[in-house]
Amino acid sequence: MTETLGLRERKKRQTRSLISDVASGLFMQRGFDNVTVAEVAEAAGVSTKTVFNYFPRKEDLFLDRYPEAVELVTQAVRERAEGESPLAALRRLFLGMLREGHPLGGIAPGYEVFWQVILDSPALRARARELVEEFEGVLAGLFAEAAGSDPAAPADRAALADRAAPTSPVDPAGSADPAPRLAAALVVAAYRAVYVTSIDRIRAGDPVPDVIADRMVQLDRALLAVERAVAAF
Repeated sequence: MTETLGLRERKKRQTRSLISDVASGLFMQRGFDNVTVAEVAEAAGVSTKTVFNYFPRKEDLFLDRYPEAVELVTQAVRERAEGESPLAALRRLFLGMLREGHPLGGIAPGYEVFWQVILDSPALRARARELVEEFEGVLAGLFAEAAGSDPAAPADRAALADRAAPTSPVDPAGSADPAPRLAAALVVAAYRAVYVTSIDRIRAGDPVPDVIADRMVQLDRALLAVERAVAAF
């Protein structure tokens, strides 16, 4: 039974990868907005229904590695070494992906075409922003889990109002812990700032190996700064 399920899962992953690869090729050739899901299905040899079974939104055909990104950060935080902080585990993960040339590292020769497809499509840009927000929420949840708190817990409005008064003492009782959300927002902001700088440099013609080397240094510094900021908070 286990073997059968394993084969089924492998087949599903192969089909998903095939659909995504075909779609990405078409999008990069003709532009995202000029290709329909029906055309992707025909080129991949599957039905349109099958495409939507794997990718509920057309944009996810191109931004298909988001689930893998969530899986990697979740594994890094939950399976971190004893005594290692969640932020340190993420820093190790991100730098390791860059060092190994992992596709989710986001920097490699030929990526200019990938970025241009996104820049040329309002729908893809909007979906990318949504995924960044979702990713920030995932990180906040992981940080809260590691700290034993709940970033989604509703804050006590009365307590917040009292805290806003200049003469009232600070009483955290009943309010959500902001630290996981702060940490997640800072990680995303730091990563994005370094990533966008790298993209701009490559599009300007800087050698990719130089950009990668500099990005590793800058990303390491940025994430260390985040760790210090969160610790101080």
